[in-house]
Amino acid sequence: MTSDPHVLHPDHLPTPFTADEIRVGCPPGRTVRSLVVETGSEPYVQITRFVSGDAEGAEQESWTETPDGVRLTEPKRGRTAWLGFQGHASMPAATTDIAEEAIDIPAGRFDCLRYTRREGDTVNTFWFARSAPGMPLKFEEREAGELVYSSTALENIPG
Repeated sequence: MTSDPHVLHPDHLPTPFTADEIRVGCPPGRTVRSLVVETGSEPYVQITRFVSGDAEGAEQESWTETPDGVRLTEPKRGRTAWLGFQGHASMPAATTDIAEEAIDIPAGRFDCLRYTRREGDTVNTFWFARSAPGMPLKFEEREAGELVYSSTALENIPG
């Protein structure tokens, strides 16, 4: 760790949110519904809901549904430390760029920090909404320029 709570590793860029900001932004009840489109699969909706939280971490449950709301999987529960959530957004400075960008998605209009990470022919782009600490509300993965995976928030329901 460095003295900046946004920087978890000396060779990484600052994360969009600290662990404490994520804790405040993800109270019990916060739910994100995202449309997932993946090459070779039918689109589905991924639902992530925060069930409980304390100073150290949170318990969440997640499941999938069809785009018209038919449940495909039973909820799975898991616990993650707030610092673990922050760590998901810690990216190497040598292969990542950060820019500001406003996006319009089904969940609304958001001012974001866009992180673009390049590894060989793979480009991963994450849009972290400044007003919604936690997971990116939009994510894309491209292989050799072709979109192979995307996740876009349909709803961001505060807790």
